[in-house]
Amino acid sequence: MEIKQIAIFMENKPGHLRTICRALADAGISIHTLSLADTSQYGILRLLTNEWEKARDVLTQSGFVVNLTEVAAVEVADRPGGLSALLDVVGKAGVNIEYMYAYTRRLGDKAVMILRFDDPAKAAAALRAGNVKTLAAADIFRS
Repeated sequence: MEIKQIAIFMENKPGHLRTICRALADAGISIHTLSLADTSQYGILRLLTNEWEKARDVLTQSGFVVNLTEVAAVEVADRPGGLSALLDVVGKAGVNIEYMYAYTRRLGDKAVMILRFDDPAKAAAALRAGNVKTLAAADIFRS
């Protein structure tokens, strides 16, 4: 269930996002999906790549503060109420979602959401019990 996500802490200044993307591009690393959250002073760029170790090293060597976290990729019915059904499953188990974002590609007729839980083991058990399909890195990085 767990997928490595790279989180990069950066100042909220013009050019910083471009510098990160250029460093990864120059290293031949593809970004599969990302999320950017910011305040007036700093931002957190979260991204998924199938070359997370190489990306971490490239960004660290470029002077960025990089953190690895475990996230879950979960199939969601791509219809009205699909996300609500997923939230019902984790909510009934008392699991908190710290943040989430949509994956950029669909898998067949399903959407994919990336979620960070406060209790990954409890979330995994709830998802299994609720018959929610979780995806491995190989599933989402397949072209």
